Amino acid sequence: MASSALLGLSELLHWAGCLCALYLLLRISKFYLRHKELQRAFSAFPGPKRHWLYGNAHEFKKDGEHLEVMAGYAKKYEYAFPMWLGNFSPTLHITHPDYAKAILSRQDPKDNFAYRFITPWIGKGLLVLSGQKWLQHRKLLTPGFHYDVLKPYIKVMSESVHVMLDKWEASLPEMKPVELFHHVSLMTLDTIMKCAFSYKSNCQLDGENDYIKAVFDISYLVDYRLHHVPYHSDLIFHLSPHGFRFRRALKIAHEHTDKVIKKRQESLKQETELEKVKMKRHLDFLDILLCAKDENGRGLSNEDLQAEVDTFMFGGHDTTASGVSWILYCMAKNPEHQEKCREEIREVLGDRWTVEWEDLSKLPYTTMCIKESMRLYPPVPGVARELKEPITFCDGRSLPKGAVTIIDIFCINRCPSMWDDPEVFDPLRFSPDNPKRHSHAFLPFSAGSRNCIGQNFAMNEMKVAVALTLQRFDLSPDPENEPLPAPQLVLRSRNGVHLKMKKIQEEL
Repeated sequence: MASSALLGLSELLHWAGCLCALYLLLRISKFYLRHKELQRAFSAFPGPKRHWLYGNAHEFKKDGEHLEVMAGYAKKYEYAFPMWLGNFSPTLHITHPDYAKAILSRQDPKDNFAYRFITPWIGKGLLVLSGQKWLQHRKLLTPGFHYDVLKPYIKVMSESVHVMLDKWEASLPEMKPVELFHHVSLMTLDTIMKCAFSYKSNCQLDGENDYIKAVFDISYLVDYRLHHVPYHSDLIFHLSPHGFRFRRALKIAHEHTDKVIKKRQESLKQETELEKVKMKRHLDFLDILLCAKDENGRGLSNEDLQAEVDTFMFGGHDTTASGVSWILYCMAKNPEHQEKCREEIREVLGDRWTVEWEDLSKLPYTTMCIKESMRLYPPVPGVARELKEPITFCDGRSLPKGAVTIIDIFCINRCPSMWDDPEVFDPLRFSPDNPKRHSHAFLPFSAGSRNCIGQNFAMNEMKVAVALTLQRFDLSPDPENEPLPAPQLVLRSRNGVHLKMKKIQEEL
């Protein structure tokens, strides 16, 4: 009896082992066939030589060389080139507007691998969603960026910028260059919290800000993890010192946004405040999130609410901070264009120290300089897509379903076949008198249906910041501390963005 039972158990284990072996064999076969398919597809795209084991990962061993490496290959390989992580995971880097247009005109989702490292921070909000849920959230949030909503924000932006400028002016007697990025980040955080979340913050006056430092840590660690293969493992990263630092930064960031949400929720519980919100012609961003209901009368889940607030807290301050910092750097490096902008700003503002809505359309040269700065230093250097269907490009080359592409905005904005002397700062490229350029040669806010929903908000804030800064200060570079661009979710500098500032006398 016992021997019979043991025999049955042995037979059961035998068949279980066979099934496991068969399953493993099928998985290996599927992986092999997929690898061969990708090998065939990507062989049509010449690219840098890859190592037999780790592919092109060795190209990024030195911190911060990513942009230089990509820019060099973009000049060598027209349209696109593949990069391999190991010898099994290729990505096609797109560096030409024709290819970018083919991808961005579709509805492909964001690449799960590229964005999964940032998801613990911003959750599954508008940035990473796809399909019907993305469409629902996009429709829900679009009214929050109507021009009637943006209009009163200009005064708030002006006030926040002046707080930053007052701090700079107070530090001028020290005669030291100012590191912009930290100060500008505080200013844009202050602005987004007041405008989009009805939350008055004193973050610019509180000295060191834990949220800003947390965002910097998260951005750095996401980029670091992406370029260090062992950290692609959730377990290895979780157990590492970097993983501990990441979780600590996440805790600070989430506590910050949770505080913003809870404060607004408490105010909406008061009947008078709720009626005030309902009577608004256009609701602000957080009002829309908190008051939104689906066809069944259900509001956003706590998870969705947190994700969208974290997404817009990041997108509304960190990307804009990058844009403003690099624009002011370009102004410092190009004094003749800086002075032309200043003359235009004086003519529009006169003796006023606050920008108004009507002023924004009266600054064409300043706007051209902002666009040229964003061409050279796009706040978001690249975006990734995973193809949900096969694609054939304009030159006949194809990629299969599931292939991953990265639209390299930094390289496309400098594409030599699209721009004359692409490394030269020339705002007249954006003059209305210039011939019409390719629709996807300039992609600071991406393009297509998934373009940046907050781009008008960002452009308005950049105009206000540049106008008020140039009205008060003459900017010049710090020759001993030239910035070293590095992509860390947004375009930062490895050593900061340092400028010298000279107060402009009021009689001038």
